[in-house]
Amino acid sequence: MKVIVLVFSSCLAWVCLGKPPFPEQEKNPAFWNSMAQHTLTNALSLQELNQNIAKNLILFLGDGMGIPTVTAARILKGQLNGHNGEETKLEMDKFPYVALSKTYNTDAQVADSAGTATAYLCGVKANEGTVGVSAAAVRSQCNTTFGNEVTSILKWAKDAGKSVGIVTTTRVNHATPSAAYAHCVDRDWFSDAEMPAEAVQAGCKDIARQLMENIPNIDVIMGGGRKYMYPKNTSDVEYPGERKHMGTRKDGRNLVKEWTERVKNQRGQYVWNRKELLALNPNNVDYLLGLFEPGDLTYDLERNRETEPSLTEMVDVAIKILRRNSNGFYLLVEGGRIDHGHHEGKAKQALHEAVEMDRAVGRAALLTSLYDTLTVVTADHSHVFNFGGYTPRGNSIFGLAPMLSDIDQKPFTSILYGNGPGYKMVNGARENVSTVNYTQNNYQAQSAVPLRMETHGGEDVAVFSKGPMAHLLHGVKEQNYIPHVMAYAACIGQNTRHCLSPGKNGAPSIPSALPSLGLLLVLTHLLC
Repeated sequence: MKVIVLVFSSCLAWVCLGKPPFPEQEKNPAFWNSMAQHTLTNALSLQELNQNIAKNLILFLGDGMGIPTVTAARILKGQLNGHNGEETKLEMDKFPYVALSKTYNTDAQVADSAGTATAYLCGVKANEGTVGVSAAAVRSQCNTTFGNEVTSILKWAKDAGKSVGIVTTTRVNHATPSAAYAHCVDRDWFSDAEMPAEAVQAGCKDIARQLMENIPNIDVIMGGGRKYMYPKNTSDVEYPGERKHMGTRKDGRNLVKEWTERVKNQRGQYVWNRKELLALNPNNVDYLLGLFEPGDLTYDLERNRETEPSLTEMVDVAIKILRRNSNGFYLLVEGGRIDHGHHEGKAKQALHEAVEMDRAVGRAALLTSLYDTLTVVTADHSHVFNFGGYTPRGNSIFGLAPMLSDIDQKPFTSILYGNGPGYKMVNGARENVSTVNYTQNNYQAQSAVPLRMETHGGEDVAVFSKGPMAHLLHGVKEQNYIPHVMAYAACIGQNTRHCLSPGKNGAPSIPSALPSLGLLLVLTHLLC
């Protein structure tokens, strides 16, 4: 009875506050008809395809950002701005083209972040747990590395004379970024300390070392992972004396020092905190290494605003450095801790990470042009995360469903997980969520199956795209198709033949596209 009163009181309070369930204008059919007609006009304008050569390429990768996460992040973004949330547009929602990506690994129905990264960066599907190697390589078997290496679009762009960068909220040698530069049969070989002795003796290299050696002139590298760069037991600059943050390398190498020495006469800068990063003049920096935590960066909700930059701030600096190259650039941006929030069952952390990545997408848009920059936003895989329960319009995305379970007569939150650490039994029955603070940052949403860590989901993920050749990302595609489209748009890698004859094969020269693009931009401005 107490629970029923609690839920009823909550609903009554919501109504009494005078907050309408939806805006008054939505009662008028003219509102919806006008919106649909405006959307139709914009859609018709897309018949004039942007077939320019992409000078710049940006890939935003929301790790674990399945479609339910995108929808929930949209609602959260709106609610953070005082709105109901459902009607809000994410920056990625504004992209004109959307496709679905099939995420399975060659040996896994439900994928991991390493095999998927190899797909959307190197253009070939791969086995679970391996980065930068084909499916002929076997996880953790060092001798299967050699001869099975595959290169990434970051390498193709660098070879074509473009500047290249990696920005992530995880370790810079985590699964997603590592596929851009490394060839490793085990995603967990962060430094040589994590490798079996026999693998080291057989000539396999840890991922941190490969970051410094495989493509030694990556222009911008930002994220976490300091401890994998320093000799074992070296104290961390930010957390002196804390053993868990000390250097891990057994080979005694100081990779940060080696990098600094290599670029000291090439306007290179190493920074380890937000203050140092924001003090830089991007016009005076050609190479940047920013390592802001010993491991992964902290969640955005818990971030120390004095010492650790946001993803948006890192993207801002990266683009300002990279865009100075007259040949353009390729930038990989990972919102990597969306995934970690979901694994821990902490939906609030995950969704705030997704909103922050969307802010970074918006910032990138302000610093680049639709005319010559192909931007793609996608995910590597999904999670067993969802929300439901017939919640009313404007219901807090972290709130309760407006009903009790008709089985155990207890309330439940809208957000639930299929499995994970949120499974809790009290006296042999499901925990009553009204007895806990389900709105706190680290609340673990209830799950159906008990696991220490929640798992990935196997459904397709969305691919949002805009800019030159973005229309090629349509329909349902294999995940490894993504870098091939991006390379085609930029005339790099194996996709260069169509660029030799401007105006043919759907790739006109830039001058020939100017009149039509100018008209499109004018129309877009007038309509918007």
